[in-house]
Amino acid sequence: MFSKIKIPHVFALLAFVIFVASVFTYIIPSGTFEREEMQIGSLTRTVVIPGSYTSTPKNYSFQGFLFGESVDGKATPVSLLEMLSAIPRGLEQSADIIFFIFLIGGVFGIVKRTGTITAVIQKLIDKFSNSGPMLTIMLMLIISAAGSTLGMAEEFIPLIPVFLYVSHKLGYDKIYGVALVFVSAEIGFASATTNPFNVQIAQGIAEVPLGSGIGFRLIFYAVILTATIIYMLRYAKRLKKDFSNSYLDEDNVYIEDSKLEHFDLNKTHLRILGVCSALFIGILWAVQTQGWWMAEMGAGFLLIGIVAAAIGKLSVNDATKAFVGGMEEMIVGALVVGFARGIQVVLVDGQIMDSIIFNASNILQYFPKIVAAEGMLIFQAFLNFFIPSGSGQAATTIPLMAPLADLLGITRQTAIFAFTCGDGFANTIIPTSGILMAMLGIAEIPFKQWLKFMLPLFGWLMAISAIFLAVAVLIEY
Repeated sequence: MFSKIKIPHVFALLAFVIFVASVFTYIIPSGTFEREEMQIGSLTRTVVIPGSYTSTPKNYSFQGFLFGESVDGKATPVSLLEMLSAIPRGLEQSADIIFFIFLIGGVFGIVKRTGTITAVIQKLIDKFSNSGPMLTIMLMLIISAAGSTLGMAEEFIPLIPVFLYVSHKLGYDKIYGVALVFVSAEIGFASATTNPFNVQIAQGIAEVPLGSGIGFRLIFYAVILTATIIYMLRYAKRLKKDFSNSYLDEDNVYIEDSKLEHFDLNKTHLRILGVCSALFIGILWAVQTQGWWMAEMGAGFLLIGIVAAAIGKLSVNDATKAFVGGMEEMIVGALVVGFARGIQVVLVDGQIMDSIIFNASNILQYFPKIVAAEGMLIFQAFLNFFIPSGSGQAATTIPLMAPLADLLGITRQTAIFAFTCGDGFANTIIPTSGILMAMLGIAEIPFKQWLKFMLPLFGWLMAISAIFLAVAVLIEY
């Protein structure tokens, strides 16, 4: 299926998608929803107003094609200049996430320099050297729980080199290493037991009690985690049987990182691990209860780096060099986030994003309840290509899906469940997911090879979601 497909470097791929999206602004009718600000817990979100959609005629002109042209009451398709500037504007709009990634990369560089990360991993590998499946299950459970409860995703990007090392020592390939952390985080994110960045925002917008329906989502989490672990272990078994079963080319193998020296776990490492873990838990608590966002989280991570350097007795120069080295490892991963944001910039400029959402929601109202619910799932997964942000997608679609669910006789909780599944799982295969492309870029895994591994599992996850969604409709979840 993929043998004749040549997928370029991640930056070239995203630039091509921006070009295609720009072309669409000349073809797809334009229109907009009115929006208003809504307070959801400690967060303020701009959400669409249901029933406020109005179509907008397009303005075509030579000047508009080259440089853009503002005409009252009309939408101008994306100009050549706007298309070229989409990437720098995407980088600008994603600045908080990009610099956050750089910061935590630098902090992990400091912690790595103390030897704590390597010592802990080496201890785990020594303990589970003959039981890769057991270590896989343990790591996937921890990471998926963090994604499901706290919505952790970007925070794992700097850990990719570490998980590549773990996978290598267990005798698996780089895809397995990335999947250990990324897929685990995404299935947790999609199950959304208490995830503040998707289910809680969606419930707030839909005026559903926060935290309600958690029992159903816990069962769903257990099922999809089990299915994913089975898929991972089957792939691991294939690799152990014959490493040529890897989806990666023979020359795309893990190269030992010279910076990962061998350290025996000692009391200093345990002190660093304990104090930094406590600070990290404090950061997560503040995100949940104090309204912390990227800047405050970045400050918290800087404190972790300072404390780790102090306990590890690193000199100022050594700590600074480690910090800069950690940031350097995140260059591709961080910049990919901005490139991916450029796609959304183009769709908003051409005023076709709201048109896609409006027409899809209109189509769903003509189907029976279960079919419409499954349609919501497919729609949310499709829309995730254009809006890969969970909170952004919630703010855009839930104001429409909630009243549509009322019209169809489906509970709003079910509509939210369709959103969390479609949003979360689609992130594992779309090239517009900044987190996915960042991790693949760091690991130097071609997107095509990742799809070979991920598409069958994505099919499993969507099928399980569809079954649970049908049950949700039947039991009026």
